Amino acid sequence: MDLLSHLTLGFSVALSVQNLLYCLIGALIGTLVGVLPGLGPVATIALLLPLTYGLEPASAIIMLAGIYYGAQYGGSTTSILLKLPGEVSSVVTALDGHEMARRGRAGQALRVAALGSFLAGCSATLLVAAVAPGLTALALSFAPADHAALIALGLVASVTLARGSIAKSVATALMGMLFGLVGTDLTSGRERYAFGVAELSDGIDFVAVAMGLFGVAEIVRNLEPGGSAGVQLQDAGSPATSRLSREEWQLAWPACLRGTALGALLGVLPGGGAVLGAFASYMLEKKIARAPERFGQGAIEGVAGPESANNAGAQTAFIPMLTLGLPSNGVMALMLGALTLHGIQPGPQIMTADPRLFWGLVASMWVGNVFLLILNLPLIALWVRLLALRYALLYPAVLVLCAAGAYSVGNSYATVIMMAGFGLLGYLFVRLDCEPTPFVLGFVLGPMLEENLRRAMTLSHGDFGVFLSQPWSATFLALAALMLALTAIPALARARQVAFSEGG
Repeated sequence: MDLLSHLTLGFSVALSVQNLLYCLIGALIGTLVGVLPGLGPVATIALLLPLTYGLEPASAIIMLAGIYYGAQYGGSTTSILLKLPGEVSSVVTALDGHEMARRGRAGQALRVAALGSFLAGCSATLLVAAVAPGLTALALSFAPADHAALIALGLVASVTLARGSIAKSVATALMGMLFGLVGTDLTSGRERYAFGVAELSDGIDFVAVAMGLFGVAEIVRNLEPGGSAGVQLQDAGSPATSRLSREEWQLAWPACLRGTALGALLGVLPGGGAVLGAFASYMLEKKIARAPERFGQGAIEGVAGPESANNAGAQTAFIPMLTLGLPSNGVMALMLGALTLHGIQPGPQIMTADPRLFWGLVASMWVGNVFLLILNLPLIALWVRLLALRYALLYPAVLVLCAAGAYSVGNSYATVIMMAGFGLLGYLFVRLDCEPTPFVLGFVLGPMLEENLRRAMTLSHGDFGVFLSQPWSATFLALAALMLALTAIPALARARQVAFSEGG
């Protein structure tokens, strides 16, 4: 009964005219971001963060969330039509989806992708609504040692589940933690790592980090020879929206259900999210298929399963961020930063401190999925035409938006300079094949880890044994150690590298 009353409150927020408009705007931008190569939800949300300052917190988060799960929809369009994934999580869709398009079945592929995404999004949102209160009640019982161990588990998971080398992921996460500690220590009142620079006394602004790492760095990467700026795209025409045959339905809907369940589970994992869910769903469908040789040749299950998985993962990724204050991927780290910018601290208290925002966001996910289903197929021809947009016209506008947004944070050129510096760092990550997501998670979680570690040490009078004597903290640390140990197993390490190299 409580769940029903909470959802009633949520829909009263989500169905207001203002929030409906921002949900629609987020869904449209997200779909566009998923379609256009060289962009992505992380970079787009980073660019739009300054524009949300003047909005109500609920409206801002609803719009940013719409961009995230809308990008999962949009990424399937170019994967199927042009074998050019707009999102990493859509790479698997391209394997069979593009083969279906080549055989004159683009309409069927796009239809099953849209319907599978809608089913997964709605089901996973129901899971968010059902599970979040229980997780919140559990998190409220956590001691500082439990919180510190949980954050440590999140950092370890983000490292082990990130693409690329484990050593590089560890290095970037530690670097992010160090950058997150720059500024004035709230306990002692002393400046740390500021080096006498007044602009660093309040710490490094999150907007400068996000815009630099994902916005500026992405532009520089795309302008390189072989980048997205040089991709020549051809007109794919207006695909037919043919109906699915009974045989195709019988193959597609069980794959959608399996993909939804698998994606919802893996979406909660830090660093995993929609990408792991899509790959795992594809491998599952191929293993249980009666004729696995059809995969890669236009198997409809190869579209239905991964598309359902990546959308389910996009929805359930909100669970740890909202209830535990623990972002599970780069986008959730940006969401956490956006909430903080609006004076809201994500974590167990958010459901009681600001129930209208929490349940309004949950309800808006259903509304957003309805918008996306209505928009997805009719606007396919438009998205295809937008693919021909010259990047030479696009990137100057993005750079201007980055600079203006960074300056608006504190009306200071220092933030613009910081953004440029992090842009160079992001480009260095690209050249060194380092994943920037562990850096962002380290930057966001580092201060939280320090705060809870300090509290735990104060309460235990400096006894580190408190982490092993508390059942939850001991469990979290054991899981973190197990994840690190598993990466050392040669077979698992090779499987991990193969999976992520296919999605690179």
